Amino acid sequence: MSSERLQKILARAGYGSRRGAEALITAGRVTVNGSSVTELGTKADAESDTITVDGTALTVAKQHVHIALHKPAGAVTTVSDPQGRMTVMSLLPKNLPPHVIPIGRLDKDTAGLLLFTNDGEFAHRIAHPRYEIEKEYHALVAGVPSPEDLAAIRSGVDIGGHMTAPAKIDVARPPAGHFERPGDTWIQLVIHEGRKRQVRLMCAAINHDVRILVRTRIGGVSITGLPLMKTRPLTTLEVTELRRAVDL
Repeated sequence: MSSERLQKILARAGYGSRRGAEALITAGRVTVNGSSVTELGTKADAESDTITVDGTALTVAKQHVHIALHKPAGAVTTVSDPQGRMTVMSLLPKNLPPHVIPIGRLDKDTAGLLLFTNDGEFAHRIAHPRYEIEKEYHALVAGVPSPEDLAAIRSGVDIGGHMTAPAKIDVARPPAGHFERPGDTWIQLVIHEGRKRQVRLMCAAINHDVRILVRTRIGGVSITGLPLMKTRPLTTLEVTELRRAVDL
């Protein structure tokens, strides 16, 4: 492999986006062949040079992995948890390459589709609102939203001082494994932002709190047919379409 910019190598190895890798370099946390590197123009060869991050030798995966998980409610999106709660990492297959990370996150009480990869730049772009990757959710909300409530979501609502982008929303059937509940309503909501607890805040803004929340799709990747707590590799077509959508 020929020499390339160090931040590109770090991102490909799973150390975040290129911008995140640049922060590692400027902070003096990266060495090449034993010498600290702080300049962003530095180039290296991932195969012939010895690169370390915080003293740990860099391992560039020979092949990137892309995995879908049907996350259960109750699992936390973190590598480890000091409180001893179930983490999403504990549900992944064993013997994966280094630096496999979740793309974005789902809060503890939300179930559904969560993607993982060891390609840091890919993960950063899929999660970034700039690329407008659709994220589809099914939510069981309290009560019955009126046509005016749905129209408000479609136009954008204020969630703590942030006006959400226009979204798609409709009354829907419950997703697989879930059921109707008297007095409550299942809705299907499609957004391309990713603010913390955004769907819950959007529904609260129209006075219909979320009781159950499931993410059912990210871009062209669907949770359909994937059992709860199970994983599957993304297909070549799914990866190709996602990479094309984020200009990779």
